[in-house]
Amino acid sequence: MKIGFIGLGVMGAPMARHLADAGHEIVTVLNRSPLPADLKASVLASPAEVARVCEIIITMLPDTPDVERVLLGPGGVLEGISAGKLVIDMSSISPIATAQFAAKFR
Repeated sequence: MKIGFIGLGVMGAPMARHLADAGHEIVTVLNRSPLPADLKASVLASPAEVARVCEIIITMLPDTPDVERVLLGPGGVLEGISAGKLVIDMSSISPIATAQFAAKFR
């Protein structure tokens, strides 16, 4: 399965690595954390492109503005998502903001 993983920092990289080790294809975007050398992943230009090619999109980002930008901003996941795909936000952010973001995808 193709899994988009956006946010490959201290927490995200090990999670993506476990998914890759389990046989899933990992797709990501360039961000402030460099791609770990031991993680085989395809790198695309935007979160929207990741959403277009993956069945599941996981975000693991540091704060609410980052999640909002990646999900709803220009070139964000919302622009590329289609019916039947799953977005999982694992970021430590406000549950109120999470509910507001989720409403945009319904």
